[in-house]
Amino acid sequence: MSKRKPSAPQFQQVSRIREGLPFPLGATWDGLGVNFAIFSAHATKVELCLFDASGETELERIELPEYTDEIWHGYLPDAHPGQIYGYRVHGPYEPEAGHRFNPNKLLIDPYAKQLVGELRWSEALFGYTIGHPDGDLSFDERDSAPFVPKCKIIDPAFTWGRDHPVQVPWDRTVIYETHVRGYTMRHPAVADELRGTFAGLKTPEIIEYIRKLGVSSIEFLPIHAFVQDQHLLEKGMSNYWGYNSIAFFAPHPKYLASGKISEFKEMVAHLHNADLEVILDVVYNHTAEGNELGPTLSMRGIDNASYYRLMPDDKRYYINDSGTGNTLDMSHPCVLQMVTDSLRYWATEMHVDGFRFDLAT
Repeated sequence: MSKRKPSAPQFQQVSRIREGLPFPLGATWDGLGVNFAIFSAHATKVELCLFDASGETELERIELPEYTDEIWHGYLPDAHPGQIYGYRVHGPYEPEAGHRFNPNKLLIDPYAKQLVGELRWSEALFGYTIGHPDGDLSFDERDSAPFVPKCKIIDPAFTWGRDHPVQVPWDRTVIYETHVRGYTMRHPAVADELRGTFAGLKTPEIIEYIRKLGVSSIEFLPIHAFVQDQHLLEKGMSNYWGYNSIAFFAPHPKYLASGKISEFKEMVAHLHNADLEVILDVVYNHTAEGNELGPTLSMRGIDNASYYRLMPDDKRYYINDSGTGNTLDMSHPCVLQMVTDSLRYWATEMHVDGFRFDLAT
């Protein structure tokens, strides 16, 4: 099946765009403007979509002007922290060949440092038309932007002061596994507006109690931005555990009481000040996009054939080693780079002390 053109409205470009740099990947604020860089080996065009502060109105679509070693990139001197954005990626829609490009679908930047808004399930989220006789071989032209979380450019500046790694010896390490939301939702010392958030975890009584347990390290169940599964919501349930990541650099939006990334850093600083290590449970083996019948939210629409392991005899279907519908292809250098970049980001920028890898074997 060949590429289809999106039924998109025409936008007048207002922002200035320059060539920018292919590194670092993601949206990077340098004090003067923002560099945008995104990997896609098989795309034919990448559009950067800018939204208003609410994330509800798309203001501009700007074609990234440069392509260097499979990285599409551009620099916006008019952009700044707080800008809401997403991508639309053009290319062939050929599921049998592993390609599922559909520029009608707004896509989350895999390197986004913050997401705003919640996923709202709609048939428009799917690259194919649900109910069509051709199934996922069909092509859906509805715009998914109203239903997808948007990316937000951050200013990473933070004063860490005297914060430093706790570095507990292995023979003295005692790990306490817990859940950001569950641990703080009913604790009487946590203010109502802080319950279920990183801010709630830096409540003095919380930290004092954890210290009294005699543990050295606190391990948080997944805090990367994740999706509420449609089949759970239909049953009146929710994805409590968070093992369904969609953005490996962004904390789950609902865990931020303040809506600011600095809230996570403040929590880490308080835990370190109490001589507690911070360990994250991370899920890099799959994403929330599911199998060939799943939604197009991010990597599927950016470069499906590169990001995911596909069946060698029919690339329409996914290798499902994870049991969740898809498996990230860690043999691809850019996918492996994304994972190592994510680990490096949480360790260096967010001061996390260690990781527990879900399905690491």
